[in-house]
Amino acid sequence: MNNKYLYDTIQMFAISKGGSALNNKLINNEINNIFDNIKELVINSRNKVYNTVNTEMLNLYWNIGKAIMEIQQGDERATYGETVLERLSQKLTAEFGKGFSKRNLERMRKFYIYFPIATTVSTQLSWSHYLEIIKIEEEAKRNFYIKETINSRWSVRELQRQIGSLLYERLLISSNKNKVLELSEKGHEITESKDLVKDPFVLEFLDIKENTDYLESDLEKNILEHLKEFLLELGKGFMFVGSQVRLTLEEDHFYPDLVFYNRLLKCFVIIDLKIGKVTHQDIGQMQMYVNYYDREIKSDDENPTVGILLSTLKNKTVVKYTLPEDNKNIFSSSYKLHLPTEQELIDAVEEEKKNLELNE
Repeated sequence: MNNKYLYDTIQMFAISKGGSALNNKLINNEINNIFDNIKELVINSRNKVYNTVNTEMLNLYWNIGKAIMEIQQGDERATYGETVLERLSQKLTAEFGKGFSKRNLERMRKFYIYFPIATTVSTQLSWSHYLEIIKIEEEAKRNFYIKETINSRWSVRELQRQIGSLLYERLLISSNKNKVLELSEKGHEITESKDLVKDPFVLEFLDIKENTDYLESDLEKNILEHLKEFLLELGKGFMFVGSQVRLTLEEDHFYPDLVFYNRLLKCFVIIDLKIGKVTHQDIGQMQMYVNYYDREIKSDDENPTVGILLSTLKNKTVVKYTLPEDNKNIFSSSYKLHLPTEQELIDAVEEEKKNLELNE
């Protein structure tokens, strides 16, 4: 076998293998394209089916609630009401099976009572969402959680957590009088830096027990391990940038605990974690962080950086007299490692009222 024949054979083999590899690549690309198209069709179809079923379910339960109230002539406390529901449940269960227990019929009745106008029922929420909503007696509060669930696309579990953490009450404390009505009409809107602050922040999802010894580094570590839950607690529009992001001023290095970006306000948000009272040194350090980001990091089309000192005791008086009167970008807020009780929220409201009276 001469060398030329051997060379030609090798070349033809290489071309053949290369062509085969190219064909396989083209086939794989074609399969992937078809797969992506079919996947989108399946997802869209499933969503349509889900939306149709959900709409019909809400309509059915609303109409059942309406029928029950018409039988009871609008009086849900009628003396015979419980007997009616009990017997009605038995007949419906015998005819249609599960789903018509006395308790469920009571829920449907309450569903109609709270939403007597059919057009006020949002099909963007599931029946499971509404089961949580109808537990709330105050109309403004119900409306708030409906708006927030739709706007933030909360799952049922997330909705349960926000109700349990008394988000509505905490925002009422943090908001000015003009924004109280807006909470129930529009939900929590982020329009200025103050809107980023809750008081208190609730961090019950962290693996830290109240009244135990822990360090600020432990708090930061646990937040990073539960970053998804922490972002949910922070609210709308937050994106994580980093932790212990180094700042260098001449030969000195500084490390803000947590840095985020809020896409709604288009600004960086720096959070420093503190155990105990906030001091004027803490405030001065945060002012330095904010100034550095404003002058060195943020672009011209972005808004001023926001700094939040998150501590067990916010020490508002020190904050007030350390920062200028027109301060709009550095805030002190407390955090709790457990879900606050209603009494704790009431006490916080009263304390806030006293502070406002002293400042007037």
